[in-house]
Amino acid sequence: MNKNKTPDSKTTPSLEMPKMNPYVPAKAKVLEFFRESPDNFSIIIDFKTKHEPGQFVMVGLPGIGEAPISICSYSSEHMKLNIREVGSVTNSLAKVKEGDFVFVRGPYGTGYPMNSLEGNNIIMIGGGCGVAPLKGVIDYLSSNRKKYKDIDLLFGYRSVHDILFKREIETWKQHYNTMISIDKADDADKNVCYDAKVGFVTEHLKKSDIPVKSSVVFICGPPKMMELVIEILKEKGFESEQIFVSTERLMQCALGKCGHCMIRGKYTCMDGPVFRLDEVEKFKND
Repeated sequence: MNKNKTPDSKTTPSLEMPKMNPYVPAKAKVLEFFRESPDNFSIIIDFKTKHEPGQFVMVGLPGIGEAPISICSYSSEHMKLNIREVGSVTNSLAKVKEGDFVFVRGPYGTGYPMNSLEGNNIIMIGGGCGVAPLKGVIDYLSSNRKKYKDIDLLFGYRSVHDILFKREIETWKQHYNTMISIDKADDADKNVCYDAKVGFVTEHLKKSDIPVKSSVVFICGPPKMMELVIEILKEKGFESEQIFVSTERLMQCALGKCGHCMIRGKYTCMDGPVFRLDEVEKFKND
């Protein structure tokens, strides 16, 4: 045999690793379950993967289905997910216990462009469960604090009972300019100890003295709340290019195949869920 002869590429076995099927989820063990509010809970799962703040995963249970869930952590050791009970999948996930398993696909989507925003003030405005993806940004900032200027957190909830991440809020207040608000205080709340302002987060935003120059704003929450926040920000002098919104749409495949999540010609699951405002100015579906 000629030792200098090049082997025929057609007969040489490929050394490439087989690609994973993107439709097949991975099995992940539940490390912790914590109820945040009457209809909201967080789980920590043994799922190690690289991801960006603002991305999401598809989480499901056999025989039940799967749902898109925001990643509310930034860690190479585990993943934290915050889930609101709104349907059969999330209601079933609310019954899992430490040691149980869930099935995960992802991460998917486009997150916040943190690298390109270094050197700016970061302002986060969240409403209800919309605070979850913003918490992933907060966790990222805790590991990269010197790369950014001032950090402002303005988070609003319906009531004192609906406040999420109570365990983390005190730490946030120590490191960031943090304002927590509730829409209204009922008589039943008189005996509840809480440190939150009363009134819609939009009302407090109007009164706030947030910096416009060298600042970017991340918004996530109900559509109406986001629309009002954008109006207020523009009145304060912010441009659309300074504002990033995290959108929510019904996502089934998370791979840009089913078309359920399109916004003005863009796929929420791939082009989003984080968009710069000038990309999806009106929040309308095509």
